[in-house]
Amino acid sequence: MLPALSGAEPRQGGFSFENCLRNASLAEQGPNLGLQTPKPRKTGTTIAGLIYKDGIILGADRRATDDMVVADKNCAKIHYITDKIYCCGAGVAADAEYVTQLLSSNLSLHAMYTKRDPRVCTANRMLKQLLYRYQGHVGASIIIGGVDLRGPHLYSVHPHGSTDTTPHTALGSGAAAATAVLEDRYKPNMEEEEAMKLVTDSITAGILCDLGSGSGVDLCLITKDGARILRGYTTTETRGKRLASYRYPRGTTAVLGETIKRFELVEETVQTMDTD
Repeated sequence: MLPALSGAEPRQGGFSFENCLRNASLAEQGPNLGLQTPKPRKTGTTIAGLIYKDGIILGADRRATDDMVVADKNCAKIHYITDKIYCCGAGVAADAEYVTQLLSSNLSLHAMYTKRDPRVCTANRMLKQLLYRYQGHVGASIIIGGVDLRGPHLYSVHPHGSTDTTPHTALGSGAAAATAVLEDRYKPNMEEEEAMKLVTDSITAGILCDLGSGSGVDLCLITKDGARILRGYTTTETRGKRLASYRYPRGTTAVLGETIKRFELVEETVQTMDTD
């Protein structure tokens, strides 16, 4: 058994594995004690982003799920960081909301201290260090996009803190289908309308191939002049029109057998309600 550290003793640095043996023991003896180990929950989202001629375009679907239950049909997954930096969050909605609000606050303090607009790489560094500190227990996959003095930048940040920088990227449970569309049709220096259609089509592909994504597409356009959010840019699922009547005449379905049972009243009790 590893020695437990008392509250008075300062930590010497490095990772702490004090609870590893405890967790293994609980996992082994849990069924006998009536305990159940937590099971992973499926999350559903499709987010994507790309660099085009004038800046960055981010896109996300609008469905929030709790395992196999649709919790919200109009969830906002594009989060404000600064005036020219936004991000899309996938994974656990609470974790994504928390880390993006914390990142926005820290960047505001950083801008006040340095007296200059924060850079996108600064946001990426702050976020990856925060997620790496928790070793994946903060379940947030983030796409950061923005424009600074060095031009447009796009980063994808994974829950364990690893990051990528690419001209286009997609994350979430529908990322495979979205990435296929992006890799097939992306080209450098795309015009705005063409880039918006590509992001929309990539998110739509993720929606159609993933039950956890749905409701439609939100877009965010970021240029050197600022950002513009297009909430509800498209709606994927709409209520269809009933094309026929489903009322059938009596006798349409054949009766194969009929049985009649008569019941007799055995006992009857009448209770009066006290109204005093």
